[in-house]
Amino acid sequence: MADIRQATMVDIPAIQACDLLCFPEEDPWDYYLYEEYIDFWPRLVYVAEDSGNGCIVGFVFAQVDGEGTETHGYIANLGVLPTHRKSGIAQKLMDAAQNALVQEYGCEYVSLHVRTSNHAAISLFTEKLGYNYAIAANFYRNGEDAYVMRKQLQGKLTDHLGHGLFIAVAGRILLLLQNCC
Repeated sequence: MADIRQATMVDIPAIQACDLLCFPEEDPWDYYLYEEYIDFWPRLVYVAEDSGNGCIVGFVFAQVDGEGTETHGYIANLGVLPTHRKSGIAQKLMDAAQNALVQEYGCEYVSLHVRTSNHAAISLFTEKLGYNYAIAANFYRNGEDAYVMRKQLQGKLTDHLGHGLFIAVAGRILLLLQNCC
């Protein structure tokens, strides 16, 4: 069992350790990037704390992109220790971040990127959390493709085109997301 709470600066070393165990093949975030998120987006950074021993076993880092009424959420990082996976912690972390994106910032949708090789994350986001996705070719530094995933947040209208379509330009990537429903 894990309790979800907002992260604080004191949590950064434990989050870093958790991140390294979650993604040993990835380049770790710099300490100052964690600090920047907690400082700039305090309502969008959460940790999961083991109810038994108080250790941090998961985290989520979200942000708001866009300006004015054209804002949306972005999940920058989500991780749960391998020993605590498949226990609902990732879903609880995502629920906390998504709720804050709607309640605090009025976001209509949230997006994120997932490696096409990360089958567990793809399953979580599509089957349990209701995300739609499209491919982003050569997204990662090593040339691996990513799925760019998007979810309409509760209580918000569907896209203004009414077709479930979303076009985004991210650097050199042009994406067309289709509603899979």
